[in-house]
Amino acid sequence: MKKIITFGASSSKKSINKQLAIYASSLFKNVSIEILDLNDYEMPIFSIDKEKEDGIPKLAHDFYTKIGDSDFIIISFAEHNGAYSTAFKNIFDWMSRINGKTFQDKPMLLLATSPGVRGGSSVLEIANKRFPFQGGIIKGSFSLPSFNDNFDTEKGITNEELKNQLLTVVNSIEL
Repeated sequence: MKKIITFGASSSKKSINKQLAIYASSLFKNVSIEILDLNDYEMPIFSIDKEKEDGIPKLAHDFYTKIGDSDFIIISFAEHNGAYSTAFKNIFDWMSRINGKTFQDKPMLLLATSPGVRGGSSVLEIANKRFPFQGGIIKGSFSLPSFNDNFDTEKGITNEELKNQLLTVVNSIEL
């Protein structure tokens, strides 16, 4: 059975991106799913000086191992000022010190959502352009606009057109 790791790239305890990532992972059949929480990987802010003094934190190695042990990755990005959240960027920076090919040639689905009509599209564009250089094999991406209008915690995506868009992406991915 293929293993998917999924997470919202946010440290919010009520992360809408974590909700979207979990929902998207539920659309895959006959897989095992592990949900990661960035709060479990809180580390010092990356700096060369900290790395020289203390080395790479164990939590960075742990997160990197989770990626390596998976068959597929689903990430849904919170957009902070048009880019990655600090929580995600810090983990990403530390892992890149272990291996520049952070995502270890793993296939992935990239998502984003926000309360606004652009649905985190700026950060999703950044990730879609950057991750292939970091060893990510992007198999699809999807942005959900206006999260509060288009998502229900019980039902998932409530807008049929948007739901069908995500299903089309998911169904195009072979695990």
